Amino acid sequence: MAKTASKPTTATHQPDVLAAGCLCWRRAGNGLEVLLIHRPRYDDWSFPKGKQDDGETLPETAYREVREEIGLLPRLGVPLPTIRYEVEVGLKAVHYWAAEFGPGARPEPDGREVDELRWVGPDEASRMLSNAADREPLARLVELHGRGDLATRPAIVVRHAKAKPRSSWSRAEGDRPLAATGRRQALAVTRLLQVWSPERILTSPWLRCLSTVVPYARKAGVKVRERPQLTEASHKRHPKRAATVVQTIFDKEAPVALCTHRPVLPTVLRVLTRYMDDELARRLPAKDPYLTPGEMIVLQISRRHRRRVVSVELVKPFDD
Repeated sequence: MAKTASKPTTATHQPDVLAAGCLCWRRAGNGLEVLLIHRPRYDDWSFPKGKQDDGETLPETAYREVREEIGLLPRLGVPLPTIRYEVEVGLKAVHYWAAEFGPGARPEPDGREVDELRWVGPDEASRMLSNAADREPLARLVELHGRGDLATRPAIVVRHAKAKPRSSWSRAEGDRPLAATGRRQALAVTRLLQVWSPERILTSPWLRCLSTVVPYARKAGVKVRERPQLTEASHKRHPKRAATVVQTIFDKEAPVALCTHRPVLPTVLRVLTRYMDDELARRLPAKDPYLTPGEMIVLQISRRHRRRVVSVELVKPFDD
């Protein structure tokens, strides 16, 4: 096993290098195993990860690196601690997510960046890891598993992409389309949603919401469920009906994304807070406009404790 080539740091300045990856895990009896990769260039054992490319968000980086290095498509789970350490060019920050795989998953080293991989238990992984800083996300993974909250499903709330201004639109409000910037945002939303792979799409039937999430649905081959209760007009008259639709993301088992409008978001947020502790609730946006166009709230909901929110992330698609 190679010796640690870098030292953890508690520095708070902006990192010079951003990277992302996954702690890939699977069930092993009553416990779990994690996947370690060996990189011949560094002669070290680590987790699948790599530097952020231009034009992608960090969740997309993590997704791409797992796909490239071990040939599997992850569904990102709970975010894990970010590690920071000094490298030759300065401070490096690596953002990690958990990613569960079933017993049929067959990872393969790419033969370039990775020449060997091993499924090992957490104790052996801790001994094998070449960078001591990687033990922190591993410890969090083990903690989540111990309390039954490592296996999760995503529930994503999306604010539709930027629409044409109301002042320049004289026809029906439900037909107001995306602006040129919004169309680019919708493509970025499509790329970003794939890292969580929602299998249900709930959306306001107004055009600007449909235009934001239908491209992903078509690419992924999932159905879009139009919910008139999520429109601005319906919500203004009957906010409780919109709340009932939001409630369904906790009543169903499948990974889900819900797309709606800025005026509906306060009702959405009130429903979400019912299923999380105060610490997580404080991570939700508290002021208007709550989310920027195309921005999303990503919840991870425990599959064992079916209505418990384990994590909250605010994620913006890459906007050029």
